[in-house]
Amino acid sequence: MTAERRARICALNDQLRTQHVGGRILISQGIVAEGPAFILAALGAVKHFNKFNELNDPYGEHDFGVVHIEQDKVFWKIDYYDQSLTAAADPASETDCVRVLTLMLPEEY
Repeated sequence: MTAERRARICALNDQLRTQHVGGRILISQGIVAEGPAFILAALGAVKHFNKFNELNDPYGEHDFGVVHIEQDKVFWKIDYYDQSLTAAADPASETDCVRVLTLMLPEEY
């Protein structure tokens, strides 16, 4: 993968993660069960997450992370789908790719 392609994917993922623009956000049943305050805290923690390194982001795409809400871990993951949400898509495409950021508890991964 070229550095330019990686930077493009990273920028599009960061846009969804930090601005909630450019895709969809799904919240798992486990997160919903924790209540509205927990959901807002999780979304805020994901928005401000910036501890990317070679161990948790080996491809430099900013597509996965773990945040803590008090003592609870929350996983977040970005996946890439075509417009019909039935097949994979090119993550470097802003128009052909629907990004889906999912918030979930570790046991739901």
